[in-house]
Order: sequence, then C-alpha cells, then structure tokens
Amino acid sequence: MIALLLAAGLTVTAPLPVTYNALPAVAMTVSHPGAAPPGANEWSCRSTKRPVVLLHGTHVNMALNWNALSPLLKNNGYCVFALNYGGLRAGQVGGTEPIEDSGLELAEFVERVRMAIGADEVDLVGHSQGGLLAQYYVKFLGGAAKVHDVVGLAPTSHGSDAAGSSRWIWSLLQVSPALRGLVEAADPAVLQQLRGSPFMDRMNSTPDAVPGVRYTTIATRYDGIVTPYRSQFLDGGRNVVVQDLCANDFADHLALAFDHVALREVLNALDPPAARPPDCSTPVLPLVGG
Repeated sequence: MIALLLAAGLTVTAPLPVTYNALPAVAMTVSHPGAAPPGANEWSCRSTKRPVVLLHGTHVNMALNWNALSPLLKNNGYCVFALNYGGLRAGQVGGTEPIEDSGLELAEFVERVRMAIGADEVDLVGHSQGGLLAQYYVKFLGGAAKVHDVVGLAPTSHGSDAAGSSRWIWSLLQVSPALRGLVEAADPAVLQQLRGSPFMDRMNSTPDAVPGVRYTTIATRYDGIVTPYRSQFLDGGRNVVVQDLCANDFADHLALAFDHVALREVLNALDPPAARPPDCSTPVLPLVGG
C-alpha cells in the first residue's frame, strides 16, 4: 500500500511516537526550553477536522504538558497547535501571569490559527489552569463564536480549596497585606485559582456552560491539586472520572496529561461518532502516567 501511495506521488508520514510517561517530556523540556511538543504548530497543516489548540497548566509549558497528547492528536488526523502563555520564566515556567492577560494571548493565538487553517472554529483542550483559561476565553472574550469544544483535564473550573485550607490561606493573606502583595506580584495566576478569589467569583457569577459550546471535563479521584475533584465538573457538560472507566487508573493531577485512559477520552470528546472505550489492561501510575 505504501509503495502504491509513493508511486502516485502522495506523501506518506509515519505516525509519531506517543509515550504515556512524563519523564521523556521532562527530558525534552530540559533539552529544548520553550519548544512546541511533537506534532504541534505545523502552520501548513490541513485537515477536514477542526484544529485543536492545547493549553498547558500552571508552572509548566506546552512541551512538558503535551508531549503525549499532541502526537496522539496528530496521528489521529488533527492539526494541532499549542502556545506558552502567561510568561515563561527561565524558559520553562509558564502560566504565572494574570489569567485575564493570558486570555488575551489565547484570543490572539486562536485568531492566528483560524487565519492559517481557514477554520471557523477550533477546539480547546486545557490541563488545570489551561481548562479554566479556555472557559474564561469562551465566557468573557468572545470565544463562544469561535470554539466548538472545550475539553478540560483536571481544570480549576470553580477554584481549588487547596485540600481544605483555602479559608486559612485567605485569612493569612488578609492579616498580612505585604505577603499578599508579594504573592500577587510573583505568581498571580495561582492566587486567582484559589477558591474565593475575585477572579473565581467572576467565573462563578455566570452559568458554567455557554450555549453552542460542547464541554467535557475529565477528572481523577486522586487529584490533590484541584480539590475537591468534583469542583472541576461543569453543569451543562459531560463529566468523566477516569476511575469509573478503569479501576487500575491511579493518575493524580499531574499524571492525567500522560494517562492513556484520559487521553482516549479526549479523542472521544472531540469526535463522538468515533468514540471507543479505553483499554484498561495497563495500569496508570501517579506522577508519570501510563
């Protein structure tokens, strides 16, 4: 078959490797700071499917977060795009700046993708803060007319209670304005994602789902960052817990981006007619995935 395609003058592209393990992603990030993950940002890409924009989480970058999902999407026929948003300190640490500013970065990037691909709509897939950023863009920056799907992997949809300590944290910051000023200057996005922040109050002041946009949230019971894990769910969307699909999935917040069960559900969310159950024969481990 390949010989026939070559004889016909058609380009044959081998599938990209997909590694469900965080460690190679760390190595790639160290060796290529700020780089795009495999399969992403090929601006001449053409596909009959909607382009997918990937949004990393807090304190990471696109290469680290999407070393598994980006090539997986590419192998499944998608044009994949990703960006480092919210600053990139030391060439590695992104997602720290105010989410409102990151939203403007996303809006500009989506326009660039739409113009390059000639697409009316894109799909957004975000991990942690990336999922919240997608929701913010759709709600408040006019993204609803340009986005078909919002898929969140452990998104901070309604803010995290920091394992029950959010009230204590706010009390500490209230009695120490200097400390609050330091945190807001150094890492404002973290504070914005804490339950009870003005940003989260604004997000929660309107319905979760914007009409015309399809939402899928994929969560793990073992999430120790965005707590409680059910706070990630969106009214009006499809909410998935990976342990309800595979009991041997022990992914935590970080490992979810390298979890073959979770990433199968991303594919199912983007293309429901082609959906299939995940393979539960292989366990998924905390931190590294699988």
